[in-house]
Amino acid sequence: MTIGAGEFEALWLTLRLATVTTLVLFVVGVPLAWKLCRWQSRWRHSVEILITLPLVLPPTVLGFYLLLLFSPNFALGGWIAETLGQPLVFSFAGLVVASVISSLPFMVQPLMASFSQNGSRLATAALSLGMPPVVAVLRVVLPASRTAIVSACALTFAHTMGEFGVVLMIGGAIPGETEVVSIALFQHVEVANYGAANRLALVLIIVTTGLLLLARWLGAAKSSSSTEARTLGVANT
Repeated sequence: MTIGAGEFEALWLTLRLATVTTLVLFVVGVPLAWKLCRWQSRWRHSVEILITLPLVLPPTVLGFYLLLLFSPNFALGGWIAETLGQPLVFSFAGLVVASVISSLPFMVQPLMASFSQNGSRLATAALSLGMPPVVAVLRVVLPASRTAIVSACALTFAHTMGEFGVVLMIGGAIPGETEVVSIALFQHVEVANYGAANRLALVLIIVTTGLLLLARWLGAAKSSSSTEARTLGVANT
C-alpha cells in the first residue's frame, strides 16, 4: 500500500492536529472534569449539557456556527483576526480550536466518571493526612485515574483523526494547511478514485484501532498491577 505525497501530507497534518488537540484538552479537561465533580451549584448540569452537545449535534451544525462565530465579519472573529493578524477560519489554528470544542466531551466524560467513582474518596483521604489540595490531586487522584486518562486521550485522539464535518466547515480543504485525511478521502470518493480513498480509510482504521487496543492494554496492565499491589499488601500484613 503506497501513499502518495499529497496523502502523506494530509496524514501528517491530521496527526499534528490530533496531537495538539489531545494535549490542549488534557491540560483543560483534567481540571475541568475535577471541578465539575466537586462543584455544588445549580449551574453544574447546564455546563455538563453544554460540554455534551458536540456528541449529539450534527458536526456540520457545530461547524457552521463555529464558522459564523470565528468569521471576521462577527465581533469575536474580527477581534481574533485583528489580534492574531489573520482569521481563525481556513487556518490550522482554527482547526485546533474547532477540534478542541468538538472533542471536549471525549476527554471530560471519562475523567468525570473516574473522578466521581474514586477521586473524591481518595482526595478526602489524602487531605485528612495533611496533603495540600493540589498535591493530593497530582500525587493521589491522577495516578489512581491513569486508566481513565489513557482512555480519554485515546478517544480524543481517535475522534480528532476521523472528524470531518467540523474541520470541513472551519478549514475547508486547503492542501498542506487544512486538508486532513477525512477530507482528502471524501475528495477521492467524489472523483471516483476509490483506490486512494481505500488507502486513506485503511490508515484511519489501523491508527484508531491501534489506539483503542493500546488504551485497553494499558488499562488492563494498570488493573493487574493494582490487584498485585493490593495482594502483596494483604500478604505483608
